[in-house]
Amino acid sequence: MDRLEPETIIHADDFDDGDSLVSAPLTDSLVSLRSSILQHQIENGRTYHSMSAGKYAYPNDKSENERLEIQHNVWLLTLQGSLALCPFGEKGAKRVLDLGTGTGCWAIEYADAFPGSEVIGVDLSPTQPSLVPVNCSFEIDDLEKDWTWTKPFDFVFSRVMAGSFQDYDAYISKAFNALEPGGWFEMQDIVLPYKSDDGTLLPDSELCRLGNYFCETSSLLGRPIDVPLRYKTMMQKAGFVDIVERHYKWPLSAWPKDPHYKELGAWTFANLDSGLEGLTLALFTRALKWSKEETMVFCAEVRKQLRDLRVHAYLPVVVVYGRKPE
Repeated sequence: MDRLEPETIIHADDFDDGDSLVSAPLTDSLVSLRSSILQHQIENGRTYHSMSAGKYAYPNDKSENERLEIQHNVWLLTLQGSLALCPFGEKGAKRVLDLGTGTGCWAIEYADAFPGSEVIGVDLSPTQPSLVPVNCSFEIDDLEKDWTWTKPFDFVFSRVMAGSFQDYDAYISKAFNALEPGGWFEMQDIVLPYKSDDGTLLPDSELCRLGNYFCETSSLLGRPIDVPLRYKTMMQKAGFVDIVERHYKWPLSAWPKDPHYKELGAWTFANLDSGLEGLTLALFTRALKWSKEETMVFCAEVRKQLRDLRVHAYLPVVVVYGRKPE
């Protein structure tokens, strides 16, 4: 059984009551961004995409892009270094489409790993580097509008896109239609709210409330985030076959005893701790009508709990992939 399957109970390390998480690994600085063409909206001191402004509730500034690099590393640790679990994770596809590419790190690494592949990354924000492999390119577009690619793909990839769409069935159907017969579609995503297996994540704690608020606010804004456990059913409805669903856990800090989970938890802590304001400000001020100051105070309380190694919380994640029939 895969060591990260959901049935696995992650055992906590031994800590004194006063122990807390005081440090976590950080990423190296990002490569230069194309700042000359970066257009953005400013809200609560953070910048957001200007194309189809307001659709995506998370920033596109340097801090968020650095968080996305950390998140990419968390996924690599989770999947034992694999970029994808479907067959095209081990062998290069001819044409690859990376949906919501963000900083482009996944697309760039796939293009580097498989020089014979043509990789296209698409996003609302032009935050990708200018120096990329010759077989990798980026486009700025709104995936809720009609897709204009005329040449089909062999592999379509989607990672952490929950909270981005009003109609996920339409999104998955577009991916199906963009594929060659026999092509694969893979979705990697988070499964909110946060959980604990031993009851140490208390229902009235700020950390528990954070996960619930993510679900509540995204639904209020019409782009629900609590959909990934329905991806398999949606893929079946769209026509995919040979569908596989795999479940994993991300400890929210370095509380586990197992060295692998401890490292995974340290990186997950860095992912959440470094991006907490960016992940909450737009959602909370737009949907809950909180002030920026109220949101910042709440984030400070969440950070205290993230550093409490007696709280054995984790974030479930899921990978679902399927094939378009030939």
